[in-house]
Amino acid sequence: MKVLIVDDEKHVREGIKLLGEWEQNGITEIFEAGNGEEAIQLIQTHKPQIIFSDMKMPKMDGTLLLEWIKENQPASKTIVVTGYDDYHYMRKAIHFGSMDYLLKPVDPEILNHTLENAVKEWKKEENDREKKASSAQLINEMKPVYRDRKLTQLINSDKIEIDLYEEFGFHPSQQYTVVLIRINQKASKAFNGDRDLTYFTILNIINELLFESECGIGFRYLANKGEIVIIFWKQFDRIEELLAQIYKTINDTIHMSCPIAIGKTVDKSTRLIDSYQHAKQVMLTSNLLKETENRVYRQDVLSVETLKSLMVYTANIELAVQVGEIGAFEELIEQIARDYTENQYLSLKQLLHLENEYLMISNRWFKTYTITLKVSDDIEKRMDVFFDKSGTFQLEKYKQRIKREIALFLKKVKRKTSQNTSNVIVEIEKYLQANFDRDVKLQEISDHFYISREYISRKFKQEFNVNISDYIVKFRMERAKSLLKNSQLKIYEIANMVGYQDDKYFRKVFKKVIGVTPNEYRSTM
Repeated sequence: MKVLIVDDEKHVREGIKLLGEWEQNGITEIFEAGNGEEAIQLIQTHKPQIIFSDMKMPKMDGTLLLEWIKENQPASKTIVVTGYDDYHYMRKAIHFGSMDYLLKPVDPEILNHTLENAVKEWKKEENDREKKASSAQLINEMKPVYRDRKLTQLINSDKIEIDLYEEFGFHPSQQYTVVLIRINQKASKAFNGDRDLTYFTILNIINELLFESECGIGFRYLANKGEIVIIFWKQFDRIEELLAQIYKTINDTIHMSCPIAIGKTVDKSTRLIDSYQHAKQVMLTSNLLKETENRVYRQDVLSVETLKSLMVYTANIELAVQVGEIGAFEELIEQIARDYTENQYLSLKQLLHLENEYLMISNRWFKTYTITLKVSDDIEKRMDVFFDKSGTFQLEKYKQRIKREIALFLKKVKRKTSQNTSNVIVEIEKYLQANFDRDVKLQEISDHFYISREYISRKFKQEFNVNISDYIVKFRMERAKSLLKNSQLKIYEIANMVGYQDDKYFRKVFKKVIGVTPNEYRSTM
């Protein structure tokens, strides 16, 4: 905290500085002034919380100084210090909000008691000021949210009291037109991803322009994500002109197109929803491929669009997945793109429908192959990245994204298929080991695992570098070697135990595989 001592006598100032318990009261800086004029300059620069002031001083006396403080620095606590025990001065001090009145020579105990009280009082009032400032800030922050909520309710209500909405700047009228502005999710990049600041900035642009003409109000439409709505109540013949200006100003400010659609004019406030829905359809049927500097759309008569469906290409997609190469998809993707952009026209409605079906089909294939891929299900977020700053949809970049996603899917399918194949062969190996002591036919394995004999033979040899019959023989001989360690077992008994009824044949096979006869092997143990 800071203290200012104002007195034309230097020894008085020095005395107060010497007697005050500054550190105990949190005072870190002490300033001095010889008169009121000097004091004002120091107050404006340093804004001290506690001010001690004499009443009789040259140039500007204490009375004028206290008056100035009350008007310009009312938060400061003032304490009068004077050599005159005069009711006139005391009354002036009280009138201008002085906290106390000390007589010279200053009593140290009274000085520090007064200082302590002044500091406590200032801290209490400062805490109250901070609470009020915080509350005021919260109220100011909540005003736009409250306005947006109430005006969103206005759009969607069929029973309303117009008077309730006039406080937000809404004007009752005989006619209304609702305008819809689509806020691309990329728009918030201009504000480091802060969507609230994005809306605040765009609405400031809109309402400043509308305020000049007193013809409408804009607000964040809370019923749908990424939408701002304007309600016009007059100047209908200038709507397109005003919206073109709004569109350009927004584009110049955030360097991103925010397309605008105009709804039909309605004659009642309870029909605002009809005008909004008309504007929504205008927005959804706008051509995303058309390059233009002004994306303000209007259709007095709505066109009916028949949506194309990806389901028509189900068989082609399945065939391409079976081929397992991205090349099989490239021609299909190009064909779909040509079908969907006939006459260089692609609507937002068709694009969103396409993306929704694409995600549905993708998820079905992910489940088929039990593959996990992190693909956002926020369709508009996936789409918005492909609009350039003029609002034109970048079809080529979108197709490249689709190709990358499919290529990653096919790569995972190959890896998964390879793992599954390896797992099946391991299971076949376990089956052979469990049944090594009998003659297991290839057909038996095929029937047991529901896999063709040719596939089993080929994959088994790829995995173990031997065919199945040689693998069984090798496994039997390894088991026989273990059994030969038991000197109590006869050779013919061991032969039977590893699957040979003829012990002579067993001896012959053992020597061929191991290099010595069973007896010779046992003698080395």
